[in-house]
Amino acid sequence: DGEVHINELKNGNAEMFWNPTSEVRRQRLKRHIVLFEEQTDFESERLWQHVTSAINKGDQHKATQEKFVLEEEQRNAARERRENGTEWKPLLFQHDATTNEWHYKYEDLRPWDPLNDIAQFEKNGILQTMERHLPTRMSNHKTTCINNQITRHKRSAKDCRRRKTSDQPSNHSQNTESSCSTPESVQELSDDDGKYLGFENLCAQCGKEMNHLKEIHSAVLSLQRAQQDIHR
Repeated sequence: DGEVHINELKNGNAEMFWNPTSEVRRQRLKRHIVLFEEQTDFESERLWQHVTSAINKGDQHKATQEKFVLEEEQRNAARERRENGTEWKPLLFQHDATTNEWHYKYEDLRPWDPLNDIAQFEKNGILQTMERHLPTRMSNHKTTCINNQITRHKRSAKDCRRRKTSDQPSNHSQNTESSCSTPESVQELSDDDGKYLGFENLCAQCGKEMNHLKEIHSAVLSLQRAQQDIHR
């Protein structure tokens, strides 16, 4: 957030390289972090807190000492594991024997999809992406719910037609037909919302999902507008 200068050692000239304005600071992305008291012992902020504190105070000697203490603890722990025959099992990384490199287990290397991807975040060390589309499980539940509604609707229409042909005189058929009609082609209608299928009473879970989708859609539109402003 501060000024950055380029210092030319040959002639002693200093040139301004970066000077963030108040508007630039306001537009920066909000930083989300795990509360310090909720972090585990081996998370970076907690593990390196004494080193960080010394650096912020400008005490490089203290920072070096604290760094040495951490490294010695790690060396001693590795030595004890070797002596006890205990295998170290990382939670978030796996070793590639071919390249002799460590890789993050949950890395996501696919391109960012601005039309479907809303936000990327880390939870318990696992990188996750919030997407606009419903998960498969929720979609399957919604499909089952709508199919049940269709079945009941068709059964009701069938009973209605049976009553129409057996109980109603022929001169009343037009009125009866208008009160017991069914959609001509359910398949052609959108299944994005139960009301488009003629069903106003979807189950409570589907109703919550639809409200959640509307909120996500609004968030996506807001992000897209922000991206357009940034590009301009």
